[in-house]
Amino acid sequence: MTVGPPIVEVRGVSKRFTMHRETSLKERVLATVRRGPSHTEDFWALRDIDLEIAAGTTVGLIGANGSGKSTLLKVIGAIIQPTTGTVRRRGRLAALLELGAGFHQDLTGRENVYLNAAILGMSQAETARHFDAIVEFSGIEPFIDTQVKFYSSGMYVRLAFAVAVHVDPDLLLVDEVLAVGDEPFQLKCMDKIRSFQHEGRTIALVSHSADQVGDLCDRAVLLRGGRIAVDGSPQDGIRALREAFDADRREHEEEAAEQPLGRIARVAVVDSSGAPASVVRPGDALRIAVGVELRQAIEPWILALSIETPRGQFVYGTTSTRLGVTLPGSPGHREVEISLPDLRLGTGQYVVRVRASAADGETIDLVTQAAMFSVEASALCTGVVEMPAGMTLVD
Repeated sequence: MTVGPPIVEVRGVSKRFTMHRETSLKERVLATVRRGPSHTEDFWALRDIDLEIAAGTTVGLIGANGSGKSTLLKVIGAIIQPTTGTVRRRGRLAALLELGAGFHQDLTGRENVYLNAAILGMSQAETARHFDAIVEFSGIEPFIDTQVKFYSSGMYVRLAFAVAVHVDPDLLLVDEVLAVGDEPFQLKCMDKIRSFQHEGRTIALVSHSADQVGDLCDRAVLLRGGRIAVDGSPQDGIRALREAFDADRREHEEEAAEQPLGRIARVAVVDSSGAPASVVRPGDALRIAVGVELRQAIEPWILALSIETPRGQFVYGTTSTRLGVTLPGSPGHREVEISLPDLRLGTGQYVVRVRASAADGETIDLVTQAAMFSVEASALCTGVVEMPAGMTLVD
């Protein structure tokens, strides 16, 4: 990957929206006629954002719903203007910010290709030259002369994405649309984005998928309450996002219940002798010790364990129910051990996630990053799975 000078510079950007509190158009008109106090409230979607995106990089904007990530992407794309601050951008831009944005419902797919391409800065001659490739990529050739108001959401995003990637952009903005469409088309989109990366193009995307951010991005920006909370590696951003979700959940549970059902008191990764195990080798025996405090009787309750990569890729999971274990539900402290006698994980770092819940699904407690351990480098293979392998020359 070749990293160049900044292609996007965001300086001191804040964005304010005015929310009207009148419940109907009639109330708003009457309030205007009577010249009474306006029932409005300012909402700051972004606050004091400073951000640079270097040419040739892929940046993931992550955060909870309402954190400001989509607003920031629209400000970068000049779809909306900031209340304060400046945005400087260079190069040709292609943006996929809303499903079907730039499409006219009463025009056919063919007509909308030309319309959308013109909005993105392509001339009619350029569009005509790329038209067949756009339609082929979209995979909706039988419907290209049908009005788009009859399209499904998947057909919308297929056509919009096909146009955007053939604009030959220097900067591609993508907001969650890669979650739309069937699996083969999603894979095609991923392959196209990777080819853009190899060509040194710049990509900024909003995604709720930790796997997607970890796989595609070389940098993650976590927004929280309209401000940048973390700007670093995808691993750092995803870890901080999970910690924020966990903190919010705990705060919500504490507010909602004066006497929580219980809590996960400790989680430890130990070896076969009971000693702490922070680094293990493929094939080692591993035990995960979990201490749970029940504050009231819960019959039955379930303990669930999963192992994930720091980027959020799910690797392994099991539960007390799957293992045929019934856990006593009387109040008090319980110690539970999950044994993994033959660990076959590949080289890398792994996160342990533990959840205790009632049989009806109600969460007793959840710890998203309960413990971490590393697997030593293997000379045999790469990836998240370690397995015996051999090679034979057949001919």
